[in-house]
Amino acid sequence: MDSSTRSRTITWSDPAPPLQLVRTMSGLEYLTALAAGDIPAPPIAQTLGFGITSVDRGSVIFSCEPDESHYNPIGVVHGGVLCTLLDTVLGCAVHSTLEAGWGYTSIDLNVTYLRPVTVDSGMLVATGAVTKGGRRVSFATGEIRDAAGAVVATATGALLMIAPSTPSQQDVRQAVTDRYV
Repeated sequence: MDSSTRSRTITWSDPAPPLQLVRTMSGLEYLTALAAGDIPAPPIAQTLGFGITSVDRGSVIFSCEPDESHYNPIGVVHGGVLCTLLDTVLGCAVHSTLEAGWGYTSIDLNVTYLRPVTVDSGMLVATGAVTKGGRRVSFATGEIRDAAGAVVATATGALLMIAPSTPSQQDVRQAVTDRYV
């Protein structure tokens, strides 16, 4: 291996056990436990190197230290990294308002890149805030600032709300069969 070769090892926890907690904890409780380290971070956070630094109802703050593994062929942090970070803070801001069992998924994400990001940009701070909550669709905004405080990217998005799952007819039939057969 020559001196220009880099290496990075990524370790993550099995995401299945924490997912079970989403059904029993409010979004704010879940994200607060995640920020405190009581729940392991999801694999994407380990892969891209970001995490929650603050969470309140309707708003979150994440941080991410850019490194060379985030670079694209022209030597700047790939826009997909910034987009993923913005999608995350929008989603988590909405998640912080949800009752136990509720889910969400992005249905629209508009990202605007304002400045290039490199290792020299320093710690990135991404904020997300709910602009309008809803039972079917919620809306949120986000921004990323570099270590100097300059805004490097912004986003707006819409998220589809997913109601807690109810037992399917098959589950009900199986429960009856298990009990009486």
